[in-house]
Amino acid sequence: MLTTKPVIGVLLGDPTGIGPELVAKLVAEPEMCEQAEMVIIGDYRIFEVGQKIAKTSTKVSLVSNFEDICFQPGQPVFLDFPTLDPGEVEIGKIDPKAGKSVLDTLLYSINLAKQGKIDGFVFAPFNKRAMHLCGCPFESELDLFKAEFNRPEVRGELNVLDNIWNSRVTSHVGLKEVCSLITLQSVYETINFVDQALKTYGKKEPRLAVSALNPHGGEGCLFGTEERDEIKPAIERAKREGVNVSGPFPSDTIFLKVLAGEYDAVVSMYHDQGQIALKLLGFDKGVTVHAGLPIPITTPAHGTAFDIAGQGKAHAEGFKRAFIIASRMAVNQKK
Repeated sequence: MLTTKPVIGVLLGDPTGIGPELVAKLVAEPEMCEQAEMVIIGDYRIFEVGQKIAKTSTKVSLVSNFEDICFQPGQPVFLDFPTLDPGEVEIGKIDPKAGKSVLDTLLYSINLAKQGKIDGFVFAPFNKRAMHLCGCPFESELDLFKAEFNRPEVRGELNVLDNIWNSRVTSHVGLKEVCSLITLQSVYETINFVDQALKTYGKKEPRLAVSALNPHGGEGCLFGTEERDEIKPAIERAKREGVNVSGPFPSDTIFLKVLAGEYDAVVSMYHDQGQIALKLLGFDKGVTVHAGLPIPITTPAHGTAFDIAGQGKAHAEGFKRAFIIASRMAVNQKK
C-alpha cells in the first residue's frame, strides 16, 4: 500500500441527511483523487443509496480491512464499516440509529488516524441531536476530537471561504457571556491558533486582522473598554513574538479589508461576527477546519439539509473544498 500522497478518509455523515449523496458527488470528480489517496469510510449500503440519489456510479475498490487496500491511480477505495441498514431509517428525519452510525464511524476513523493509517479526514454533515439521542457524551464533534486526541488546549475551529480564514475567541455561548470571556489570554491564544493553522495550510507568513468587540471599536472606550484592556494588549504580545497581526478593527468593516487582499484571516470575538459575513459571501462553499490536532479534519460549513435530503439537489462544492484543504494540510503537517 505504498503511496507518496497523503491518505485522506472521507466519512458519509448522517445517513438521513445529504452526506451520502455529497460523498457520491465527490468521488465522481476524477481530479479529487489527484489531491490525495481517497479512502471512503462507512457502510457501503449507505453509500449505494447516496449514489442512487446523486445519479452517479463511480467505481470504487471495496475492502473490508484497511490492510487489504491497494491504491490504484485515480480510483477511490471504500473501506466498508457496517453500521446501519439504510432501510431502518427515514431520509430527512432525526434518528438516534443514524447518530450512532456517525459516532461509531468517527471513532473508527480516529483510531485509524492514531495508528498512522490515515493522514486526515473530511466528514459529511451530521446532526448533533441525533448523536446526543444515541448517547454521545460530547456537546460537539470538537469536544470529541479534543478528548480522543488528548488535545484539551485546542481553541476551536476555523471557517474558510476561498482565501478568507476566520476563527473566534468565543463560540457556542450566549451573548451575555461573551464579554467575560474576552480576556488578554483568550484573545492571544486564538491569534496564535489561527497563525499556526494557516502556516500548516502553507501560508508562510499569515496576515491576521483582529476584530473589535464593541461598536465602532469601542469609540475610545465610550462603548466599552475590552479593546483597550484585553484585545489590544493581546495583539501587541503576539506581535512581539513574531506574529503578523493588526487591529482591533471595527467588526462591521473588517471583512472589507480581507476582501481587498490586505489580510488572510480575521480573528472574531464571537460566533456571528464572522459567520454572518462568510455565509453571506458563499454559503454553499464554506469549509470548517478543525486545526491544532495531530491530523487535519475538515467538513463543509453547512448542515445535514434534511429539507432537501434524498432529492439530489445538494451542492458538493463545500465538500470538495473541504477535501482539498484536508489534503493540503496533511502534506504540510507530515513535513
